[in-house]
Amino acid sequence: MSVLSPGDEGKYLMDEEGEQIGIVTEVDPEAQVAYVEPDPDIGEAVIQGFGFGDADSDDVEVPAASVETVTDSELRVARNL
Repeated sequence: MSVLSPGDEGKYLMDEEGEQIGIVTEVDPEAQVAYVEPDPDIGEAVIQGFGFGDADSDDVEVPAASVETVTDSELRVARNL
Protein backbone atom coordinates (compact mmCIF):
# COMPACT_ATOMS: atom_id res chain seq x y z
CA MET A 1 0.00 0.00 0.00
CA SER A 2 1.19 3.50 -0.85
CA VAL A 3 0.47 6.69 1.05
CA LEU A 4 -1.43 9.20 -1.08
CA SER A 5 -1.14 12.98 -0.75
CA PRO A 6 -2.45 16.06 -2.57
CA GLY A 7 0.92 16.11 -4.36
CA ASP A 8 -0.31 13.11 -6.36
CA GLU A 9 -3.02 15.20 -8.06
CA GLY A 10 -2.33 15.54 -11.78
CA LYS A 11 -0.42 12.26 -12.01
CA TYR A 12 -1.39 9.48 -14.39
CA LEU A 13 -2.90 6.26 -13.09
CA MET A 14 -1.33 3.29 -14.87
CA ASP A 15 -2.19 -0.41 -14.83
CA GLU A 16 0.27 -3.28 -14.35
CA GLU A 17 1.02 -3.34 -18.10
CA GLY A 18 1.87 0.36 -18.25
CA GLU A 19 -1.38 1.38 -19.93
CA GLN A 20 -2.85 4.71 -18.85
CA ILE A 21 -6.15 4.34 -16.97
CA GLY A 22 -6.75 8.03 -16.29
CA ILE A 23 -5.52 11.09 -14.44
CA VAL A 24 -5.75 11.79 -10.70
CA THR A 25 -8.09 14.74 -10.19
CA GLU A 26 -8.17 14.85 -6.40
CA VAL A 27 -6.75 13.01 -3.38
CA ASP A 28 -8.44 12.69 0.00
CA PRO A 29 -5.40 12.21 2.27
CA GLU A 30 -7.49 11.35 5.34
CA ALA A 31 -9.50 8.62 3.60
CA GLN A 32 -6.46 7.64 1.46
CA VAL A 33 -8.49 7.68 -1.75
CA ALA A 34 -7.48 9.02 -5.17
CA TYR A 35 -10.21 10.20 -7.54
CA VAL A 36 -9.38 9.41 -11.15
CA GLU A 37 -10.89 10.83 -14.35
CA PRO A 38 -10.90 7.76 -16.62
CA ASP A 39 -11.22 9.63 -19.92
CA PRO A 40 -9.95 13.20 -19.62
CA ASP A 41 -10.20 15.51 -22.60
CA ILE A 42 -7.18 17.69 -23.41
CA GLY A 43 -8.46 20.62 -21.35
CA GLU A 44 -9.02 18.49 -18.26
CA ALA A 45 -5.62 16.85 -18.67
CA VAL A 46 -3.84 20.22 -18.79
CA ILE A 47 -5.73 21.56 -15.77
CA GLN A 48 -5.05 18.39 -13.76
CA GLY A 49 -1.42 18.34 -14.89
CA PHE A 50 -0.93 21.67 -13.13
CA GLY A 51 -2.59 20.30 -10.00
CA PHE A 52 -5.78 22.33 -10.38
CA GLY A 53 -9.27 20.86 -10.55
CA ASP A 54 -11.58 18.75 -8.48
CA ALA A 55 -13.18 15.34 -8.58
CA ASP A 56 -16.55 15.13 -10.30
CA SER A 57 -19.34 12.58 -10.58
CA ASP A 58 -17.71 10.39 -13.23
CA ASP A 59 -14.41 9.99 -11.39
CA VAL A 60 -13.41 6.55 -10.14
CA GLU A 61 -12.37 6.09 -6.49
CA VAL A 62 -9.04 4.30 -6.12
CA PRO A 63 -8.09 3.35 -2.54
CA ALA A 64 -4.44 3.59 -1.53
CA ALA A 65 -4.44 -0.17 -0.90
CA SER A 66 -4.80 -0.66 -4.69
CA VAL A 67 -1.79 1.55 -5.52
CA GLU A 68 1.42 -0.44 -5.73
CA THR A 69 3.91 2.33 -6.56
CA VAL A 70 3.99 6.13 -6.72
CA THR A 71 6.55 8.02 -8.83
CA ASP A 72 6.99 11.67 -9.75
CA SER A 73 4.59 11.31 -12.68
CA GLU A 74 2.34 8.31 -12.03
CA LEU A 75 0.51 6.00 -9.68
CA ARG A 76 0.58 2.33 -10.67
CA VAL A 77 -1.94 -0.29 -9.64
CA ALA A 78 -1.11 -3.98 -9.51
CA ARG A 79 -4.44 -5.14 -10.94
CA ASN A 80 -7.28 -3.93 -13.15
CA LEU A 81 -9.84 -1.76 -11.40
